[in-house]
Amino acid sequence: MSTQTTGAPELPANARQRSSAPKVGLKALATKNIRQSGIAIAFVAIIGLFSILTGGLLLSPGNLTNIVLQYSYVLILSIGMLIVIVAGHIDLSVGSLLGLAGAVSAFLVIKEGMPWWTGILAAIAVGLIAGAWQGFWVARVGIPAFIVTLAGMLIFRGLTFLVLNNISLSPFPSQYQKVASGFLNGLLGGPGYDVFTLLVFALAVAGYAVSLWRGRAAKIEYNQPVESVGLFITKIAVIAVVVMAFAWQLAHARGLPIVLILLAVLIIVYTLVTNKTTFGRHVYAMGGNLKAAQLSGVRVKKVNFWIFVNNGFLVALAGIVYSSRSNGAQPAAGNGFELDAIAACFIGGAAVTGGIGTVGGAMIGGLIMGTMSNGMQLMGIESSIQQVVRGLVLLLAVAFDVWNKRRAVGG
Repeated sequence: MSTQTTGAPELPANARQRSSAPKVGLKALATKNIRQSGIAIAFVAIIGLFSILTGGLLLSPGNLTNIVLQYSYVLILSIGMLIVIVAGHIDLSVGSLLGLAGAVSAFLVIKEGMPWWTGILAAIAVGLIAGAWQGFWVARVGIPAFIVTLAGMLIFRGLTFLVLNNISLSPFPSQYQKVASGFLNGLLGGPGYDVFTLLVFALAVAGYAVSLWRGRAAKIEYNQPVESVGLFITKIAVIAVVVMAFAWQLAHARGLPIVLILLAVLIIVYTLVTNKTTFGRHVYAMGGNLKAAQLSGVRVKKVNFWIFVNNGFLVALAGIVYSSRSNGAQPAAGNGFELDAIAACFIGGAAVTGGIGTVGGAMIGGLIMGTMSNGMQLMGIESSIQQVVRGLVLLLAVAFDVWNKRRAVGG
């Protein structure tokens, strides 16, 4: 006896999930995370504004290259500072530690005549030791990070003066200078532009698109809301156009900066660390609710210790980049850099109370600060006015954070 079926054939379980996955419109996509979408919109608006005010000079090939070279150390500092802030701490010592790392490197390479790579290894060692020192007082002794790093700011600055004997040291060998001022250009040739730079950026865009597609597929698998295919493709296309336009400008200048490769590697690695690893999840858990994290089995002392060791490592890298860029070491190097890193994180969406923030957001925050500074310099605005503007931007970013929390609670 046969059984007759009517209607459409039954779909497999995963197909039913795919068809029923809710689609997110443009408005919902923009407001889903108002902190990050607002930052991206503000960044685009700032670029547009200063492009107009500088007559297009802001986006010229040479100036874009200069922005990458001049503010790369701030972006590196911001990665480490972000993890510190997300965990609910603050680090006031990064500027002084940056100066100390550069001073030790300069002392060994310039004054003692050691190979250039010795200075790099020594600077990294200084950063790791300093990070472990501060991590011990925060994690094991239980002194608040604000106090520990305030003491570190004074200690590291004093050690910088001792190492340099209150004088500047320069110049570094050409190999050391290439860390922050070197370029990869002409590897594949090109008629008036560097093909290698375009190829690297094209591969990066392709990898990013694949990553987004896999993330979207995973959300559909779990029946989570996703944007429509058309909106998804449009988003990737816009990002690709912006990135390749930036690559085109670099390719017409001096090629691919070596420091940009270092920065890209750090961004990828620490995005994975914060999003995909147990350590990253524990950092966010501690910043979100310390008591709950402790009750959940998070080894708070261990995580806190490694947060500061990691930050010391990244500060040392920033110190190497800065000393390479300035082609020497100065006793006052790094003064106020901690404020730039903290501002980049808060402008980029990190919460003052911890638990919220992304590496990408911190990078956008740092680029906003760098773009504004560069744009105002091109316009000939006095440094005193620049400080006022940067302070107001930071204040507004934190005010937006407070307003956003109140809105979330009220809603």
